[in-house]
Amino acid sequence: MVKLNKIYTRTGDDGTTGLVDGSRRSKADARMHAIGEVDEANSALGIAIAALERDGGDTELTAGLRRIQNDLFDLGADIATPGQDFTPGEMSLRIVQPQVDWLEAAIDKANDHLEPLASFILPGGSEAAAAMHLARAVARRAERALVSAAAGEAINPLAMTYLNRLSDYLFVLCRLINKDRGGDILWVPGASR
Repeated sequence: MVKLNKIYTRTGDDGTTGLVDGSRRSKADARMHAIGEVDEANSALGIAIAALERDGGDTELTAGLRRIQNDLFDLGADIATPGQDFTPGEMSLRIVQPQVDWLEAAIDKANDHLEPLASFILPGGSEAAAAMHLARAVARRAERALVSAAAGEAINPLAMTYLNRLSDYLFVLCRLINKDRGGDILWVPGASR
């Protein structure tokens, strides 16, 4: 369990931050950028969960989303652990295949309740679905940031897979949420010409 007694340490005042191995990086470093994007995706997901709960969303779905929020903290810790050994250990929290498998099973389960897509859909619909679309878009941005970081140094491949599956799952959830709330808003190509 993490215990934080003091929130400010002053160690980042020089524009650097610490990684799990004790090394320091610029806060503008690609790895740090990816960690920040994952944090933002987690925050956007929190807003989507709150909107879903306000809208009377089911507790099984929100429990799964809270699980994902926890996984996103694991993901942040994974990204903050440099090196080429992606085996989880006492001092290295890594995204593992069962976390990806859980997302894939959740995608399949949600998709079982949906008709196949006949058109692209616009982000929106109910408040809960609109918030989930935003979380999905932020998760995609986090994935791009992680891919960018991986271009310069070793990143756990399962971390990238997890983010890819996450945005897929959030997309399916948007459709599932809208299914009982008026349906998806379909894109009409060239509608305003």
